[in-house]
Amino acid sequence: MTAIDSNKTSPEAPKPSTLPSNFLRQIIEADLASGKHTSIVTRFPPEPNGYLHIGHAKSICLNFGLARDYKGVCNLRFDDTNPEKEEKEYVNSIIDAVSWLGFGWGQDGKGKELYASDYFDFMYAAAEHLIERGLAYVDEQTPEEMRANRGDFNTPGKASPFRSRTVSQNLERFREMAGAKHADGAMVLRAKIDLASPNINLRDPAIYRIRRATHHNTGDKWCIYPMYTFAHPIEDAIEGITHSICTLEFEDQRPFYDWLMDRLMEGGIIKTQPRQYEFARLNLTYVITSKRKLAQLVNEKKVSGWDDPRMPTIVGLRRRGYTPQAIQLFAERIGVSKADSWIDYSTLEGALRDTLDPTAPRAMAVLEPLKLILTNWEEAFPSSGSAEHLKTAPPRSPPPARTRQAQLQNRQRSLDRPHRLRRSAQQRLLQIVPRQQSPPQIRLRHRG
Repeated sequence: MTAIDSNKTSPEAPKPSTLPSNFLRQIIEADLASGKHTSIVTRFPPEPNGYLHIGHAKSICLNFGLARDYKGVCNLRFDDTNPEKEEKEYVNSIIDAVSWLGFGWGQDGKGKELYASDYFDFMYAAAEHLIERGLAYVDEQTPEEMRANRGDFNTPGKASPFRSRTVSQNLERFREMAGAKHADGAMVLRAKIDLASPNINLRDPAIYRIRRATHHNTGDKWCIYPMYTFAHPIEDAIEGITHSICTLEFEDQRPFYDWLMDRLMEGGIIKTQPRQYEFARLNLTYVITSKRKLAQLVNEKKVSGWDDPRMPTIVGLRRRGYTPQAIQLFAERIGVSKADSWIDYSTLEGALRDTLDPTAPRAMAVLEPLKLILTNWEEAFPSSGSAEHLKTAPPRSPPPARTRQAQLQNRQRSLDRPHRLRRSAQQRLLQIVPRQQSPPQIRLRHRG
C-alpha cells in the first residue's frame, strides 16, 4: 500500500483584524502563525441521500469561506458509503446547491469534487492492515447480541466469543465477506479497542458491513462497505485535510477518529494526520433541519417535492426568492460557536431584506394625475436638485429629467390643509419651503 501525502502551498494568510473572529479562525491563525500548517485544506462532506437544507448552507459557507479567507483549498467530497439511500439525483442537486451559493472548485476554483467511493480500495487495504496487527476482528454475533454485550454508561461491555480469533482466521473471514460468500448482516468487521471505555464509541465499533446494493459510483464492484466513522478520517487523511470541521454530534466520535489516525500513522499507511473540530449545528426556530424528516414529508406527498417553497431546503429557499447573498449574510451574522443555541427565523428574513433593499427595483404610479408646478425648485434644491435625505436604490435606467412640473394623485390629501384637492383642469402651484435639518415641506397654494 502506498502512503498518501498532500501537496501544499504557502500563501500569506489575511490579517486577523480584517476577518470576523470565532474559535475556528483563532485555531487556524495560530496554526499558520506557528508553522504547524503552511496553508489550510478544508472540505464540505455531504452524504448524497437527500437535498441540502439551510443547516447545510451554514457548513458550506463556513468551510468554503475559511478556505477563501485564508487562501486555502476546500474540497466538495461526497461521503457515499451507504448505497441503499444514495442516488445520483442527490449528487447533482448538491453540486447545483453549492454552485448556486457562489462557491466553486476544479479549474475555475480551488479544491476538487471527490467521492469517498474513490477510496474504497484504500479503505479495504487499511482494514486488512488493522487485522494483520491484531487491531480488528470479524464478529458473527447478531445485532441484538452485540447491542446487549456492548454495555451502557454504568456497565462495561462483554467480549464477543469471536474476539479471540487469530489474525489468519480474521483475514480469511474478511476476504469471504468481500467475496460475497455470506449473507447481508451475517457478520461485521469490528475495531479492537477497549470494551471498558467510558466512551461507548470506543467499545469495538463496527467498521465494515455486508450490503448487497448497487452503488451510484462503483456499481456492483463491492458488496461490503465501510462505516461512515471509519471512512471519514481516512478520507481526510488522503486529501490532506488540515482542519476537519463537523457538527457537535460527532464530538463523541473524535476519540475513535484520533485512534484510527494514530494506528494508520504508526503503520506508515498515511503520512498526514488531520484534526477534527466541532461547532454547533444550526437550530432555526419553526424550521425542521432533519434530512430524514424532510424526506418523510416528500415521500408522503405532504409537499410537492424537495423544492417546495415551504421547505427549508436550499432549492426551496431559492424558489421562495432567497438569494445566495442573503444566505451568506445570514451565515456570517449567526457566527460559529461550540454552544448549542436557537436562531430566530427573523434573522434569516432580515438578511434577505438587507440584501434586497439596495438592489430590488421600485416603482411608483399615479393613476389619476393632477398637474402641478413647483415654483421654488432651485431654492429648495440649489445644488443637487434632489432630496438628499431620501435613501434610494441605484437607478437601473437613466433617471428622468428634473422639471418643475409634477403629477400628483388627484385624490391625494393636501399636505397642510384638511380639505381634499378638487378635480379641476385649473393648474395649481406648489411652494417648497425648506427647513434646516429636516426634509423640505411642500405647500399647496391657489392662484388668486
